[in-house]
Amino acid sequence: MPARFKVIRTVRPKLSCACCSRIVQELAPNRPIDRGLAGPGLLAHVLVSKYADHLPLYRQSEIYARQGIELDRSTLADWVGGASRTLRPLVDALKRYVLSAEKLHGDDVPVPVLEPGNGKTKTGRLWTYVRDDRPAGSEAAPAVWFAYSPDRKGEHPARHLSSYKGILQADGYAGFNQLYEKGEIVEAACWAHVRRKFHDLYQAHRSPIAKEALERIAQLYGIEKEIRGRSPAERRAIRSERSRPWLERCRHGSRRLWRSYPRNPMSAAHSVRAGTWSGLVLYCEDGRVEMDNNIVYAASGIGGVMPRSGLCRVGAEAGRRYRWISDLPASEAA
Repeated sequence: MPARFKVIRTVRPKLSCACCSRIVQELAPNRPIDRGLAGPGLLAHVLVSKYADHLPLYRQSEIYARQGIELDRSTLADWVGGASRTLRPLVDALKRYVLSAEKLHGDDVPVPVLEPGNGKTKTGRLWTYVRDDRPAGSEAAPAVWFAYSPDRKGEHPARHLSSYKGILQADGYAGFNQLYEKGEIVEAACWAHVRRKFHDLYQAHRSPIAKEALERIAQLYGIEKEIRGRSPAERRAIRSERSRPWLERCRHGSRRLWRSYPRNPMSAAHSVRAGTWSGLVLYCEDGRVEMDNNIVYAASGIGGVMPRSGLCRVGAEAGRRYRWISDLPASEAA
């Protein structure tokens, strides 16, 4: 059935008492936005169209006009702002749920933000934190929490995760390093990044060592496919028996590769030296951990389709509003 608009007319007659000259009237129904005429169904449609279907407000205004409904873009923007404030308690609850996990996946994507007044754009960041333990056999619901910042400084993830204690699976971004210093957050590195570096090196030099590393990493992923959905204990046992020997061979190959191409910026060897090796092998020691961070990359795609489309939010407040509302469809999609 196609969508249609309807006007809900609420009749509240006033009644007066002849004895006491008192006038009584039924209270007006509660609305999602104070003094707003939009009902919850219309607000939900506007928000889903903007944040899940990535339909800008000016296009929505044009669509509604074809149906005989005049809704100015500024009116829609006010509704979005009011709805974001209404949804704030739900987003806060979602944040508490995500950060209560024993393991998180973290990443960030660039967000073009329009600076009011000069028509220029700058790059903000949308930080993505994912709770999803389904690959380790957990029945807990997956969820995504987004956080906005005007830049990519390491102080932002430090603030986001100030109360978190557990495992953080992320890429090699240096801004995360301060999170691991106290030992309350344990680093789990990403093999997808390591594989990408080997792939780039093979494409550039056709190195047989890089090709061998890619084949070994593919075998590791084959093992992960077999054990997906099993309990952490089973995953740990199988990885220790089958994956750990391959990892040691891969580490040995990376050392040979580093000696062969010590100055090549694409060399994958620097990713598997002592500094990150413990994070790369953690998934063999803890069955809750994934081999890579692809879970968060998928979630970043859900929240980042609109940023990468070239459409800009105006100012930091719009960035925060964007991340508040994007939490909900992203967690539903997860």
